[in-house]
Formats: sequence, C-alpha cells, structure tokens
Amino acid sequence: MKFNKEIKIGFLAIIGIMMSVFSYNYLKGINLFEKNRKFKVTYSKVDGLSMSNPVTLNGFKIGKVHKINFNPENTRELIVDIIIENDVIFPKTSTAELYETGLIGGKAIAIIPDYKNDSTIALDGDFLKGVLKPGLTELVNQILPQVQLQLESVMQSAEVVFENVNKLFDEETKTELKSSIKDFSLLTQNLSNTSQKVSNLIEKSAPGIELTINDLKDTSNNLKSITDSVSKKDISDLTNNLNELVKNLNKVSKNLNNSNGTMGMLIQDKSIYENLEKATNELNILIEDVKLNPSRYINFSVFGKKNKDFKKNN
Repeated sequence: MKFNKEIKIGFLAIIGIMMSVFSYNYLKGINLFEKNRKFKVTYSKVDGLSMSNPVTLNGFKIGKVHKINFNPENTRELIVDIIIENDVIFPKTSTAELYETGLIGGKAIAIIPDYKNDSTIALDGDFLKGVLKPGLTELVNQILPQVQLQLESVMQSAEVVFENVNKLFDEETKTELKSSIKDFSLLTQNLSNTSQKVSNLIEKSAPGIELTINDLKDTSNNLKSITDSVSKKDISDLTNNLNELVKNLNKVSKNLNNSNGTMGMLIQDKSIYENLEKATNELNILIEDVKLNPSRYINFSVFGKKNKDFKKNN
C-alpha cells in the first residue's frame, strides 16, 4: 500500500504539531505521560507568583503552578490551579500557603497538611484553602510606620534634652565648668609630679631596700639553721621532762589533798587553823602591849627591885 505525497505531508505535520505541544508542555514542566492531580486555590493576591512555580510539601517539591485566572464569580479573587504528583496524598482540609522563596521576591506554594482535624484524602479537582504568608517586604511595610513614629518620638525627646542642656549651661555654669576643668588639669599635673617624686625616691632608696631584703634573707637563713640544729631527740627529751614535771605536780597536789600528811592536816583540819588563828591574835595583843607598856616586861633596877606580876588586860 502506497501513500501519496499529501498523506505523508499531513502525517509529518501531525507529528510535528504533537512534538511541539509536548516540547512546550515539557518546557513548562508538564509531563503529558504522567497522570497527576489538579487542585484549585483561591487567593486575594498573588504578587510574584507565576506558572511553573514550585509547590512544596515539608520543603520538598511535589508539583507546580499550572495556571492563574480571576474568579469569574468574584473578580477580587484569583484562582490558582496547581498540579500535584499522583503518589503524594494529604488531607482535604490542608492549606496552601503562598510564601516568598528569597529576597528577590520569588513566590512558591507550600502545602500545610492538617492531619489532626481531618483524615479525608484530597482528591483531584478539590479546592484548598489559600493562606498568604507575609514576606520580607510586607513585614517591612508593616513595621516601618511604627518605626517612623518611634523615631519621631525620639527626635522630639532629643530636642527637649538639647533645650534643657542649653538652659542648664548658662554663662555662670560654663564659667564654673571651665574652672573645674582647670582645677582637674592642675590636679592631674600634681599627681604626675608626685608620681615622679615617688619614682625618684624609690630609685634612690633601691640600694637600701636591696640591703634590707638581703638582711631579711640572712635572718631567715639563721632561723632555719637554728631550727635545723634542734634535733628530734632534744625535742623528745624536753617532752619527757615536761611530762615528768606534770606527774610530780600531780603527786604534790594529791598529797596536799590527802588529810594524812602534815600539809594535808594543816589544810584539811579546821581546828588546827582556828588554833593558829587564836595564837596569832594573842601574839598580836602581846606585841601591842609590849609597845604600850615596855616597863611591864623590861624591869631593870639598880637596887634589885622585884618584878611586878603580869596582869592581863581585859
């Protein structure tokens, strides 16, 4: 069976068209030989989002943006069609978060699965809830007015401070401040002079200080020699003598406390103490009487006069 020239040309044209469609979709990231699922997401705005931008799940690319159109029922909204690989599953209540991929403003969509509230698997053609994640530019735009207000407040406070400083530093205050600075400069100069004098004094006294240190070293060496000369045996003999002295003192103390000995009887017997006290009193009376009446006790007569009898005074 032979084909005429027109059929061959037509067949080649069809093949060329098919290859062009395949190449175009391939360049857009669409594989016509894979069966994928399509989902729709509604956003209020999609700044920077374009077709073929990635769709990720936990940071891993699972699909791409297929097309972006206005919602025919509400032109304030945009409907984004996304293609997800067929083997990736997630709950129907999951959200599609639109976020910035970098500082240059690129956009991507992240699927945030909701495993807690719903276990129903999202199917081909389902609508997903769209969420806008503020980017760096939007955050700056939100914070900038607050920063501007704070800067204005700071500037106003600074103006008030400068005004108060100008009021504080009047002519009298400036004069006193200059005087204080001058006094401080003189004080610094005096301290410098004093420091120089101390340095000179230390420099002059250095030989004497060195000599004193040498004397201290010699004294320390002498003490060390004396300490080394005392042998352990001498220390042991001294300790034994002290122990013997303590034993003797204990023995004397024991004898004094014992009433059988002479000293013990003198200490322990109360009657002996009373007799001694009585005899001492009588001796004192006798001595006093001798002082007052010596003639009574010393009776000297040339003619041999007899002594008078002693009468005790009551």
